[in-house]
Amino acid sequence: MKKIALWMLAATLLTSCGSKSNQMPEANKDFAVVTVQTSEADLKTTYPATIRGMQDIEIRPKVSGYLTKLLVDEGSVVSKGQPLFLIDSEQYRASVKAAQAQVRVCKATIATQKLTVENKRMLHKQNIISNYDLQMAENTLASYEAQLAAAEANLQSAQDNLRWCTVISPADGVVGMIPYRVGSLVSASSAQALTTVSNISQMYVYFSMTEKQLLGLTREQGGLQAAIQNMPAVSLVLADGTQFSQTGVVSTVSGVIDSSTGSVQMRATFKNEGNILRSGGTGSILVPVHQKDAILVQQKATFDIQNKKFVYVLGPGNKVAAREITVLPQNDGSTYVVTSGLKVGERIVVDGVNQLKNGMQINPITLAQAAAAEQKAKKALKEGKMPGEN
Repeated sequence: MKKIALWMLAATLLTSCGSKSNQMPEANKDFAVVTVQTSEADLKTTYPATIRGMQDIEIRPKVSGYLTKLLVDEGSVVSKGQPLFLIDSEQYRASVKAAQAQVRVCKATIATQKLTVENKRMLHKQNIISNYDLQMAENTLASYEAQLAAAEANLQSAQDNLRWCTVISPADGVVGMIPYRVGSLVSASSAQALTTVSNISQMYVYFSMTEKQLLGLTREQGGLQAAIQNMPAVSLVLADGTQFSQTGVVSTVSGVIDSSTGSVQMRATFKNEGNILRSGGTGSILVPVHQKDAILVQQKATFDIQNKKFVYVLGPGNKVAAREITVLPQNDGSTYVVTSGLKVGERIVVDGVNQLKNGMQINPITLAQAAAAEQKAKKALKEGKMPGEN
């Protein structure tokens, strides 16, 4: 019995020691809070964008034939009227010569018939021939003159075809891809165009805004046209992450909302200094929004429930309560501009909101205190200590 009692006493002591050494620190109730204040806000909303030239003109031949020469290369900068391609013109030169010969035949025939008509008129005055004979001669002359007009039209058509054997650029721009090579048979009905010429002196940049964002912007400005006119200059971020040197102006908004995406297409116009922008490129449009006396909250201080945004407001007894807020659709990726739900002077939790629930009591600390505590915790972990250990 004595041995059993000693064993039980030892076990009790060991259990007591183990419980003391393994006791976990209490849950941390320190949460950083800030006081709601107003300030000026300059926010930029980012939208994916595609870049197009003001003119993307397909270059197609007007005549059929084999390409004999490519006068430009892909990416060449060309001016209006500059030759781009040569099509074999031998048959068209022959057609021009044949048409010219036909015109000369018609003119000679008319000259002969005019002599005949003059002679008929003299004979008619002398009552040697009848009115019928004179009328027949005059009608024949009119017929020959009509044949001359047709021959001249054929000559003009043949000359046009010959001229079209030299394919020229209809505008200033940059040459796109050329799918054909010397010797290729081309025609006006070819599936692919010879190339495209993009007028890139000014560029159109297309981006889409959600229907909700557009409605908010329209209501705020008192109408769509007013919203477009009052919209500030927009910036363009290129595919490599650099910002284009020129700003653009939003010029049009599509009249149709894409039902599959719930968005509406908008177009901004940029001057293409240095021809840096190319048709078919991509980037991002930055739309700035300036707000005076704006209430700003960090996005990490908010949480969503059924597409509504909430924050935790600190109340009496340091207890938190969830409150719904409304924010502008435009944001900079880190903060929201609050339009309703918060008042200046109220305090909200700005970090760790996923650990909170309604009515929970916390120990409010400043952002500086929270930063110091974080540094202390990192140092403790580096030294191999558990959080809460001294």
